Amino acid sequence: MRIALVTGATQGIGAAIAYRLAAEGVNVGVNGRVRDDRMDTIVAETGGFPAAGDVSDPSAVVAMVSEIERARGPVDILVCNAAYMTMGSFCDHPDDDWWKVVDTNLSGTVYLVQAVLPGMRRRGGGNIVIIASEWGVIGWPNAGAYAASKAGLIALTKSLGRELAPENITVNAIAPGIIDTPQLEVDADDAGITLAEMHGKYARAIPVGHIGKPDDIAAAVSLLARDDMGAFVGQTIQINGGTTRCRT
Repeated sequence: MRIALVTGATQGIGAAIAYRLAAEGVNVGVNGRVRDDRMDTIVAETGGFPAAGDVSDPSAVVAMVSEIERARGPVDILVCNAAYMTMGSFCDHPDDDWWKVVDTNLSGTVYLVQAVLPGMRRRGGGNIVIIASEWGVIGWPNAGAYAASKAGLIALTKSLGRELAPENITVNAIAPGIIDTPQLEVDADDAGITLAEMHGKYARAIPVGHIGKPDDIAAAVSLLARDDMGAFVGQTIQINGGTTRCRT
């Protein structure tokens, strides 16, 4: 059985990914910052295992991955999904919060990849899927830190895709557009409207006429996590209902 580690897996996109991979026979490590009822529920329903740890803390990441390898063996599939976002004017964004966004989204991914790579190399291969964002492709007002961190993930994907492909380790990214997750509360608060109004506003701007679902992203992760996709490396799949096309 293949072993996966899905970060930020206690809600939204991460939870959908955990359920999808588990349904396909993967033993899934469900990550969140702390072990709580949400984590335990998803672990029970997927037959996976808890993997608590703050991805922005390199020592916590090393400890988490080391425990997984000790108990279950090397990670075959790493899905870097954990994210943090706040919104506000660029010039008014507090420095400590700016770097919290970057450290969670970009640095956290770096720490995770560094931690799992030795095990993947011992195993003879693996799959790394990085969850970026449409905003990392096109940018977004009042989301400078988040967009910059996600753009960095896309560049990291391209570089690691080239570097690790000879070792049978695929690295690819997904850039979701607007997806129905709790994160949209941040968007609604920034816009000064209700969550329902935010949904409607976004949906009207999307060619397919509705915002995306976490299961849409999980389906793409399932594809990129296959072990027979060795020629597909360094790519960013854009899932956004048609709003942005071929800009990565």
